[in-house]
Amino acid sequence: MTKPDGTAESADQHVLHTIARRFDAWLMDKALPLWWARGADLAQGGFFEGLSQDGTPLRGFRRTRVQGRQSWVYAVAGAMGWKGPWQPAAEQGLAYLEAKYRRPDGQFSTSVSENGTVLDATGVLYDHTFVLLAMAQLYKNFPVRTGLAQAARELMQTQITLRRHPAGGFREDAEQPFQSNAHMHLLEAALAWCDADPGNLWDGLADEIAELCLSRFIDPKHGFIREFFDSSWAPQVGDAGRHVEPGHQFEWSWLLERWGLLRGHEGARRAARTLFEIGTRGVDPGRGVAIDDMWDDFTAARPTARLWPQAERIKSAIALMTASTGLARTRYRTEAIAASNALWRYLETPIAGLWWDRMATDGNFISEPAPASSFYHIICCISVLRQGCDDK
Repeated sequence: MTKPDGTAESADQHVLHTIARRFDAWLMDKALPLWWARGADLAQGGFFEGLSQDGTPLRGFRRTRVQGRQSWVYAVAGAMGWKGPWQPAAEQGLAYLEAKYRRPDGQFSTSVSENGTVLDATGVLYDHTFVLLAMAQLYKNFPVRTGLAQAARELMQTQITLRRHPAGGFREDAEQPFQSNAHMHLLEAALAWCDADPGNLWDGLADEIAELCLSRFIDPKHGFIREFFDSSWAPQVGDAGRHVEPGHQFEWSWLLERWGLLRGHEGARRAARTLFEIGTRGVDPGRGVAIDDMWDDFTAARPTARLWPQAERIKSAIALMTASTGLARTRYRTEAIAASNALWRYLETPIAGLWWDRMATDGNFISEPAPASSFYHIICCISVLRQGCDDK
């Protein structure tokens, strides 16, 4: 309980500051240098898919999403004050995409081999959202580079032309063509462009996706986000329509709180709080981590626990904390501290700057390479943690 002089709140905020400084030091001194030195292909361009726990790069295929995410990571690192070569790192992934993945229709192939041969020429909405996100951050760092803004608008217009669905939103080129996840990342990219280059098509796109989420993706009875739908945006029949991922509850919560504040939409902000509560139902009390997947009756579908849901739990808790007062503020801060302590366990690896990706049900980590794709989640939550520490 907070005393009249605010002693308890000050103590909790001090704990949060300590946590943020620890993450900051790991990011700036260990992770960013390591993933540039070993995770980037400095000879051929682009980024590797991951690093083994001894720091050896993973050879073989390279996905569009990893090139986009790693470019964004280093652009964000520059904005956060990293003194390393963030600009060539950020530009390397986008240049590699342009050289190796670009299709005649303006989209990007899904994956190429290590020598740049196209392995999967499919253009996927999910992948393109990370190209758009990286472009937005680089443009925010360098507003004079108007070509980035134009390229992003052209890429998004291509998605609109090829993927627009009559019932709203977009159709994905995947086994499940009507899914909330691709829209979630498109909303993130749209909000990034709303911040970097307001107007154009980005504001309308962000509004459209947020409204589609509120009206169709969120279950009207229980308030959780479902994953897969039919062509009318009704839940997919069978088990496919029953998935409720805790990490996505947190991630959508963070996005809807941002959009709700931007638009003064209290319904979105209420939904964000409900999603957070549902996400916490997927936190295993024994291990203290958010599991990978639940069924819509809140029983475990996949009780393993990947790294990324822990990062999303932090982001949502901090966003809701900064917009709250009193007991609610204290509760969200407590959740952010617990989630941060959970995430830190994934970063305790033999080589500092790597991470474990999956925790088994017994609480031990599965010995496997660190996927590069997780860096996007990690640096974003560290950036959000900074913002939470700046909040008074």
